Amino acid sequence: MSMMRRAAEFLFTRVLRSRLGIALVIGILVVGVLGAARLVSGLGDPQTGLSQPSEPITTVDPTAGDDGVVGSTTPPSPVSLPGSPPPEQIADRFTAAWLGGRDGGTDEWHAALRPLSTPELTEELAGADPAGVPAERTTGEPSLRPRTERFVEVLVPLDSGRLRLELVAPDGQWLVDAVDWERT
Repeated sequence: MSMMRRAAEFLFTRVLRSRLGIALVIGILVVGVLGAARLVSGLGDPQTGLSQPSEPITTVDPTAGDDGVVGSTTPPSPVSLPGSPPPEQIADRFTAAWLGGRDGGTDEWHAALRPLSTPELTEELAGADPAGVPAERTTGEPSLRPRTERFVEVLVPLDSGRLRLELVAPDGQWLVDAVDWERT
């Protein structure tokens, strides 16, 4: 009797309170629940599950041709509304306004940038100070990188780095949507 008592005491005080004991109890419970569910539901017919298709399932017309990478080797040309300035001109105007903010006040700087910016960028620049612009002048010609017909990236070399502008034209009129500056 003493041996049984010691075994039960060891089981309840040491083994079942350890991590290994808890994991063992959880494993036994999971196997028990799954076994009980299997008994209650019955064996069932294996043919009532997923059916085997007679032909492979295709999501693309096999006669449609090459399904490789879509795109062309030539970048798309930016599209502007007739009479509206091209993205290069908007980028030049924005760069001039961005760099020219030190001459006037903050309100004048924001007013100069607003018609060239998307509402989202205007909101982001609301707390910006023109004194924080890290450059004073451009040092070369901007380079245009068309991404799509309605999205271009313009890189402008400056005296202390490089200005990167992202321009969008959702309705055909180009506006600056993002401004980034990199020190070189």
